[in-house]
Amino acid sequence: MDLDWARAFAATWADEWNAHDLDRVMRHYADDVVFRSPIAARLIEGSDGVIRGKDALRAYWAEGLRRNPDLRFEVVGVYAGIDCVVINFRKETGALASEVLVLEDDLIVSGWGTHGAE
Repeated sequence: MDLDWARAFAATWADEWNAHDLDRVMRHYADDVVFRSPIAARLIEGSDGVIRGKDALRAYWAEGLRRNPDLRFEVVGVYAGIDCVVINFRKETGALASEVLVLEDDLIVSGWGTHGAE
């Protein structure tokens, strides 16, 4: 993973989320993606925080946007690994969070949402 690519990806990611454009966000994910988040554990009953599949991930994020119409992300750091990118960002509440995204063939196959104190 190239750091310049990761930075460009993170900028696009933030723009798409800030536009609340799920169609554009979802184009980066594989059909069989697995995403883990403590917020999912609170929003999606029975998920234990693990969302499996692109359709389920879209439904989770649609519910999140419905509950948080003011959602906005500001990228504060980007880190590149062998096959992953970490996006550290500030939410509209001022809280810091990060997403760890693993890619195969330019699609995200797994991810973790991590969140600090609100």
